[in-house]
Amino acid sequence: MLGLGAAGVLTAPYLQRGLETFLGAASDRDPTGLTGLLPNGGGFRYYSVATSVPRKGPEDYRLTVDGLVDRPTTYTLDALRKLPQTRLVRDVQCVTGWRVPDTPFEGVRLSRILDAAGVRPGAKAVRFTCFDGTYTESLTMEQARRADVLVALKMQDKPVEHSHGGPVRLYVAPMYFYKSAKWLSGISVTSDVRPGYWEERGYDVDAWVGRSNGRTDTPTV
Repeated sequence: MLGLGAAGVLTAPYLQRGLETFLGAASDRDPTGLTGLLPNGGGFRYYSVATSVPRKGPEDYRLTVDGLVDRPTTYTLDALRKLPQTRLVRDVQCVTGWRVPDTPFEGVRLSRILDAAGVRPGAKAVRFTCFDGTYTESLTMEQARRADVLVALKMQDKPVEHSHGGPVRLYVAPMYFYKSAKWLSGISVTSDVRPGYWEERGYDVDAWVGRSNGRTDTPTV
């Protein structure tokens, strides 16, 4: 029994990673979205609103910053990695009810990227687009400049995997997880808030955990 217990402890991380890889790959090919109902070992669900999502790596990933800015910029993955990194550990709360406690995210503060681009007077919001070709999100400029909003390169202390929105995703710590757009490819500074994919389908534009969407979840921050 002791031997079996020790073997279980040793093999559990490999089994969990295998399950995550399987479910992530399955979700990429699941037009029904039913795989999103299945939890993996880490407690996450896999969601995608596109039928398939291309994979990006260091050789072809690009993040564009444009709109109402003085210095439009395009970042490679290597360029983002060279910027100062911030690590946060917060709970992840999905508006559908599941929660993953104490999840580390690491990346570049969105405010730093906005400052580097030079936000013009009259800019009121930030719009995010994704290389799945479908998903969008928005934040007010005040929300976007919070210290707990990241352009995330790491999740759970390892590079963000494709199934979790890698290689780069948005992470908005105090809001429901649908605001943390996966497969991030564009940051555009705008004159007003433009509702994102789920807001157009009834979700709240301001998605504070425990204070929106009719839910009373414990705040994540």
